[in-house]
Amino acid sequence: MLPNVDSIAARLRLKQLRLLIALDDHGSLHRAADEMSLTQPGATKALREIESTFGETLFVRSAQGIRPNELGRCVIRYARLIHMDVAHLREEMAGILQGSGGRLAVGAIMGAVPNVVAPIVNELHASHPGLSIEIVEDTSARMLTLLDDGRLDLVIGRASVSDQPSKYHYQPVGDEPLSVVVAYDHPPMSADEVGFAELAGHRWVTYPSYMPMNALLEREMDLAGLPMPANRITTASTFVTVALLQRRAELVSILPSGVAELFARHRMLRVLPVKLKSKSQTYGIVTRKGGVLSPSARQFVQLLRERGRAH
Repeated sequence: MLPNVDSIAARLRLKQLRLLIALDDHGSLHRAADEMSLTQPGATKALREIESTFGETLFVRSAQGIRPNELGRCVIRYARLIHMDVAHLREEMAGILQGSGGRLAVGAIMGAVPNVVAPIVNELHASHPGLSIEIVEDTSARMLTLLDDGRLDLVIGRASVSDQPSKYHYQPVGDEPLSVVVAYDHPPMSADEVGFAELAGHRWVTYPSYMPMNALLEREMDLAGLPMPANRITTASTFVTVALLQRRAELVSILPSGVAELFARHRMLRVLPVKLKSKSQTYGIVTRKGGVLSPSARQFVQLLRERGRAH
């Protein structure tokens, strides 16, 4: 039976958590010991103490090295969270001592960047010029992993893609409508509304199967009675999508409407009058349950709520 929380907290030390991370990173007791400036017997003893604290074996030893079992992966995930929280603690304290704003790491889905994240980041930087801000743009699933690891303070995305959405606090922010786009020099289409069948002569730039935009395009093609194009180009990158579209007038793709409008204003893309039948997906603020937001993260969330009420 696992010991209680008080017993674990009394026996577990930060240096032991660092050893778990090093073992996971290197898969070798010898290399982990070198990184920690320990002798190999010292690292072996420390690992035994860690496993004794939990009352369970956490690693599988073999001739190929050492790797965590399922319990070990669970403990290592929390070890990384605790280690990252201590790093954030130091950065925030240093920021207070230096009179600056500390650090903020935000993850955001593509559609939230132009009209949600960018304006708030600019506002935060104007009011806190010493604040260090990191923005990660990726899929919700990948960013939730970074949130779990403590590498992000919050995510503007979807908690529903997780196997365990109940692990997170989720506050809806808005919808992510999508637009069909071509190069800016694509000949204008005369119809007031264009259907997918009328784009049959175009080659599609699509997204990997794990991205929600790919699933939406598949639904739209199915509703139009069309198969997914066989000769499509697939990329997860907004930059690659835009660069490809600009080079070839016969290419077509979908982008979040906020992103599409941004490039259209700069005469890089043209938004086609295609009305999508699928409902826009909702996104929101995702944070870890049990986690405590830094002052800068709390201010980001507050500004986001105020912006939502204003709109």
